[in-house]
Parts: sequence; C-alpha cells; structure tokens
Amino acid sequence: MCTLEKRGNIHILTLTGSGEHRLNPDLIDSIQSALHRLREEPTSPSSVLITTAQGKFFSNGYDLAWAGTDPSRNHLMDAKLQSLVADFISLPMPTIAAVTGHASAAGMILALSHDYVLMREDRGFLYMSEVDIGLVMPEWFVVLLESKIGDYNARREVVLMGAKLTGEKAEARGIVHSTHGGAEDTLEAALKLGQELVRRGWDGHVYGMNRRVLLRKVLEIIRLNEDQEKKTISKL
Repeated sequence: MCTLEKRGNIHILTLTGSGEHRLNPDLIDSIQSALHRLREEPTSPSSVLITTAQGKFFSNGYDLAWAGTDPSRNHLMDAKLQSLVADFISLPMPTIAAVTGHASAAGMILALSHDYVLMREDRGFLYMSEVDIGLVMPEWFVVLLESKIGDYNARREVVLMGAKLTGEKAEARGIVHSTHGGAEDTLEAALKLGQELVRRGWDGHVYGMNRRVLLRKVLEIIRLNEDQEKKTISKL
C-alpha cells in the first residue's frame, strides 16, 4: 500500500504500485499507520515529510467501485479520510506533496492537506470531479479548499466548473508551490525544498501547533463531524 523511508531528517511516504491509489479504507489505514509510526519514532527537532506516489496517479479519489451503492461504505471512506487529514494537519513537521500524477477529488484533498504541493508539468492534473459525476461535495472538502485556495475565482473554477488544472495552471492560480519537468524532477525538487526547511531548524511541535491554528476551521468541522458520528452511534 505505502512505504515510509528515512533519508536523514527527511521522511518519504510513497504510495506504491501502478494503480490509481484509490482511497479505500485499506489504503487510508496504511497511510495513517505510517504517520503514527512516524510520530512514535524518535526524530530530530527538525524533520520533513514528503508524500509521493508511484505510477500514473497520485490518487484518483475515493474507491467508488469498492463503495458500490452502499451509503455506509461511502460514509466510512469519508470518515477515515477526515481522520487522516487531521493527522496530517497535526503532524509535528512541515509536509510536502510531490504530485507526480493525477490527483482527483479526494486525491486532490489528500495533496492539499500538505503544506506545500509540487507538481510535474509534463503530465497530470488537479481535478475536483464531483460536479461532473453528479456528486455533492462534502462540506469539509470546501472548508479545506477555502483554507488552501485564497482566490474565490480559482475556487469557483475548481468546485463549480470541474477544471482539470495542469501543474502550470495550478501554479498560476497559487494552488501549488512549484512545477517541475517530470516525476523524478518533482521528487528531487521536493527533497531540495525539504532540505531547505530542515535547515531552518524549526521546533516541529511548535510548527505543528501553528499549522493547527492556521487550519483551525478545517479541524473544527472535522471535529464536529466526529462528534455527530459519536452521537449517532450512541443512539443505535
């Protein structure tokens, strides 16, 4: 599902295989387990996490084939992704997404859960597909998009027009940090940025707390959804 590699003070989480990296419970659990291991392992005061993926896709969103027509499965995927995003937001180190392939719908949300998004410029796109496939976007997706995409016109293009943004277009709209020639170039650029961030010598826990303040609205809606879920379960 995924691997976690350490290179000095930089940790590289890679979604493995040549598939679409659809976000079903197994893959989400695998990523979350890697983050939990990262928290438990002794780390230097200043570390960085890079998330990337093998193959054509960074992530092609929720595993709709696995969910089928079962609403409970869709709900489970969404709840698990919310928990994973909350973990990324609270991680005590800077995070970088090296997007070397398509990142669609929930896959784009996964990428934007990182502090920096780097994309390859020769192929791949960011794409919120919900309007095109007839699905209502979860409210917490929109709250995250509002936190990550400052320009309303860009958000409208993403949410209401289903724009497929290449790296160049996404960079022009301020959605990604930078674009690079290909998959290897993108990962190399992420490693270079990671090294620059490590050299700043920041206290990871202070960094993580500041991120939590910055993305407070995202955490609040995730916490609200979790509380509502607990109340629903308690009534059963």
